[in-house]
Amino acid sequence: MVDETAQQSPAPVQVSAHEQMRQLGQQVNDMIELLRAQQEMLRQYGTNLPSTSIDALRRARARVEALNTQVISLHGELHQLRGLAETTALINSSLDTSDVLNQVIDKVVQLTGAERGYVVLRNEDTGVLEFRVVRGLDQPLSEDEFIISNTIVERVASTGEPVLTHNALSDPLYQSQQSIVGFALRSILAVPLMVSGAVIGVVYCDNRIRAGLFKDHEMKLLNAFANQAAVAIQNARLFTSLRARLAEISDIRTLMDNVFTSIISGIITLDSDNVVTAYNAAAEAITGVPAANALGRRLPEVLPHLNDEFKQALFQAREAPVELDVVLEAPVWRYWHVKLNPLLNAAGHSEGVAIVLDDLTSDKQHEAQLNAAMRYMPVALESMRAIDITTLAGQEREISVVCADVRGFSSFSEGVEPEACMQVINQYLSRASDSIELFEGVVDKYMGDAVTGLFNTQLNPQRDHALRAVRAAVAMTYDVAELHSYMPGMQKLFYGIGVHTGRAVLGSVGSEERREFSALGDAMDLSKLLQENALRGEIMVSQATYEQVNDRFEFQALTPRNPKGRADFAVMYRLLGMKKRTGDSPRLER
Repeated sequence: MVDETAQQSPAPVQVSAHEQMRQLGQQVNDMIELLRAQQEMLRQYGTNLPSTSIDALRRARARVEALNTQVISLHGELHQLRGLAETTALINSSLDTSDVLNQVIDKVVQLTGAERGYVVLRNEDTGVLEFRVVRGLDQPLSEDEFIISNTIVERVASTGEPVLTHNALSDPLYQSQQSIVGFALRSILAVPLMVSGAVIGVVYCDNRIRAGLFKDHEMKLLNAFANQAAVAIQNARLFTSLRARLAEISDIRTLMDNVFTSIISGIITLDSDNVVTAYNAAAEAITGVPAANALGRRLPEVLPHLNDEFKQALFQAREAPVELDVVLEAPVWRYWHVKLNPLLNAAGHSEGVAIVLDDLTSDKQHEAQLNAAMRYMPVALESMRAIDITTLAGQEREISVVCADVRGFSSFSEGVEPEACMQVINQYLSRASDSIELFEGVVDKYMGDAVTGLFNTQLNPQRDHALRAVRAAVAMTYDVAELHSYMPGMQKLFYGIGVHTGRAVLGSVGSEERREFSALGDAMDLSKLLQENALRGEIMVSQATYEQVNDRFEFQALTPRNPKGRADFAVMYRLLGMKKRTGDSPRLER
């Protein structure tokens, strides 16, 4: 059975070495006092103790006291070393520069007992020393208390050697320095912060009151601490820089992702094995393949319908840019414009291909439809693509009008099949249209076997429009003659042509669903009236047109055969030919 008394007895208390040495010293003192008392008693009996006994005890007491002082000193050093180890572990566990600097300066003040402590760091960009943290014994320093010997800081930073002065006021090296004398700085200790042999800063501490506060032990201790602190500070600075760089890269990546997403062209990047590494939203829309089904797969698997021409271009693009049009027939007809460029690394070597993809299917379909529609429209109307549409709302201007009608076509059409009839009339109308367009006129309209051409409209502004109109009329007669050279006799028909220059209103006419560009006004009526007065093969021009071109052509003035009651239509001019001048060809100008 266990003794209950033993269980209840308190645990032995560990006695410190300093306390043991104190107790031992007390015991020696007690022995000395006991020997003195015994010596007095022995003297009464005429005897005496050897003097060496008390002297030996006195020497033992002195040794105990010296040993006690040493134990106290070692205990303080041990406390400092433990604090150094704890703080080194602590500052190396943080990656925030401000936290590390604050921990460093707090421990410096604590380890050294300094009145003030400072950490000065070298600016990584400028190389200038900058104060980062300052601390008093109990709290941060105010601006008025901010005192430091710049001379010592600069010396430590330049030499990389620590500086210790027990009393700076009497130190020959520093007693002439204004900051030391003016602020009565006494104990000063400064050590470098070094990483890989380079000084990145200085740890500085001082005391204005106590001289000799810092000794070699504090200097070695602080120097060892500074070596660890410098690594921690550098690591924290590198981490801060890395974190800032990562944040910058993240922002750039976000921006690039947004740009990449917003690009209307399809963007596809491939590695050296043609595996898709990037695939934007536009590429998804153009190809119809989601990015999830494309990334990480080879391009021929993603787009199996690509033709051999594209595959060859993909091979060539690893060395130089390639541009081509790709037409896909399956699964649906598509028309793509593709640009391929090599992806180069820092050494200039190709590591893949970047593909820029534009879907022109709608444009090509629209162009095909427009081309088909233009067969039924005046060719000159193609210029509407480059003209401000507001100018087509209605504009009055001087124009020249050519009106041509096939003579005898009605009687001809009665004796032939409809298909043959249309074939013949289209040949004549085609010749008339070609002649008008040859001199940049606008084919206004076809009315059965008649065609009208306009010059100097908003679509084809011309200063010499009257001359162009007459030349177009002459060209029609030449083209008809050429046509007759191989046509059967019964199909040989002739134009009656009228040309007039005058004012007209030009613009877009029709309904909301269908509109046409045309001319309205007396100029149109008079050109038609001139055409009706022309016999087969004749070109009749009005007085206004005659006045603008009579220096280039020969005319014969005639009385209108059928003025239709118009008092202002008293004369018309039949074109005879071009005036012959020295060096001119006898043929009419085209």
